[in-house]
Amino acid sequence: MNAATSGSSSHEAEGSAIATAEVATSPGRGRPRDATRDAALRNAALEVLAEVGYRALTMDAVAAHARAGKATIYRRWESKLELVIDTCTQLVQRNIPEPDHGSIERDLGEFLSAFATFLSGPIGKAAQALVGELPHEPELAAAFRESFLLPQRDMLRRLIDRGIERGEIRDAAPVDTVVELAGAALIHRLMLTGEPLDQRFVDRLLYDALLPLLR
Repeated sequence: MNAATSGSSSHEAEGSAIATAEVATSPGRGRPRDATRDAALRNAALEVLAEVGYRALTMDAVAAHARAGKATIYRRWESKLELVIDTCTQLVQRNIPEPDHGSIERDLGEFLSAFATFLSGPIGKAAQALVGELPHEPELAAAFRESFLLPQRDMLRRLIDRGIERGEIRDAAPVDTVVELAGAALIHRLMLTGEPLDQRFVDRLLYDALLPLLR
């Protein structure tokens, strides 16, 4: 075989390999993703994150924890940043629905209870590990704000806006302060005091701090 033929064969083989890879990774082709497998991988990511922190988290460690191949993870998430942010976002969407019962007291109370329960579960330790590293990871901090913090802030604002429309909230109420205080109180208890985010605490936050500021 001459050099030209050899080079041609090499290029053809390379092109075939690329085409095969493109078919394997193209959306809508091949076997559909298993949602239960996605959940298992996200849970593994949370557990590894809680154990070692974001900087020490690797796709290899998540794969080993989930007893999965690393390729299985990379077919779903291109980087550990994408994996961690997607995991947080999916958990929030499933566990903190937006209440709309026609009462600011009931809506705000349900939101706070859901958020407190969420932070008290498996996400709590992972959140502690994650939040502690945000000042050192600008890309992570930006993604965390956009995908996790801002949606919760916006949901809380919508609850309050509906209360304003119903006439339950006074015109001069410090809405921005209430929104910041709600999240800060939960995170302070989670990150600093270590005291439980129980219903007793949620009720104190709601009735002693937030509602008096709004009414």
